Amino acid sequence: MKNISTAYSTQKDISAAVNEIKSQIEIERPKAVIFFASSCFPEQISRAMQDAFQESVVFGCSTAGELVNDQMLKGSVVAMAFSPAVFEDIHVEILSRIDQEDPVDQAMNNFERHFKIPVLEMDIAKYFGFVLFDGLSNAEERIMASIGSKSNIVFVGGSAGDDVQFKRTWVYAQGQAYHNAAILALVKSGVEFSIIKTQSFQVTDQLLTATKVNESAREVIEFNGRPAAQEYARVLGVDAGSLADKFMSNPLGLVIDEEPFVRSPQQIIDDRIRFYCQILEGMELAVLAGTSIGADTRKSIHELKTSLGTISGLINFHCILRTLELEAKKQQSEYGAIFKDIPTVGLSTYGEAYLGHINQTSTIIAFK
Repeated sequence: MKNISTAYSTQKDISAAVNEIKSQIEIERPKAVIFFASSCFPEQISRAMQDAFQESVVFGCSTAGELVNDQMLKGSVVAMAFSPAVFEDIHVEILSRIDQEDPVDQAMNNFERHFKIPVLEMDIAKYFGFVLFDGLSNAEERIMASIGSKSNIVFVGGSAGDDVQFKRTWVYAQGQAYHNAAILALVKSGVEFSIIKTQSFQVTDQLLTATKVNESAREVIEFNGRPAAQEYARVLGVDAGSLADKFMSNPLGLVIDEEPFVRSPQQIIDDRIRFYCQILEGMELAVLAGTSIGADTRKSIHELKTSLGTISGLINFHCILRTLELEAKKQQSEYGAIFKDIPTVGLSTYGEAYLGHINQTSTIIAFK
């Protein structure tokens, strides 16, 4: 009997897909099941998954693409089940109205009641959290900051997608589907785990300081005291009209201890630039230069295997922009092959959660 088991289905009927997933799970009574479903499935997928695993904690979200083992898929449902040997305990909280409210305090109080220990006293080698956001809420930075101020536990996850339609995304828990919400799941782990962030960029010596911003809209109005699009184009040595073509290969990065935390541009509006995550006024950012997603990820997974010794399963929160780049270069099979011998599930996200809200990154949790 396995302690971690993966499953997937490309069937388009909810009942057929969920039955196929249930038939593939090799754990009799999973403690928890996490699943990621294409937005082609209606929100009733949440009820169907909970009914299929009635004794389990079941949660997940909608996607902009799915990953399972060595495959990158579209229009599927993927799932990973955990035995009580891996997840000794787990408790899920639903944060509602996250665009206007901060429900993190109440969630932390409920975690303390469930685990019978203050959150700030939890051993970070034993406890970790998942966080899944409505990917269109624009609330990720504020909620992640609140989590970080109230706990030492690392919460890892991402923002739900809707197959690049940008209309409605869903998070799922307890058989229900939610938008304008986030799912927090706190886990007491029975095995060693490791969390890594990997991106495929190198830091250049070109710097941009955000001198005027619209924080709530995630827009930069001026860089270095000049119109944002004009200055960004100038430092890249390109015409402003072709700046958007450089967004994927030359995003910006907040550099902390020589490590870039990527801020990806989304679109140009007049001379303003809208980003996929917030940039604060006064923030100094480095222009980044793209490297190889495949080579960089392969190196990161090799180092992860060396650190843990063995990997019994991993979950990959993988930015949609990385997926689009892999698709443009026809490298999906090459990327999937990196995980060939590791039970893996994941999704293409609208942003990754790890010490904040970031872009163009894979944030990965692996279990020994």
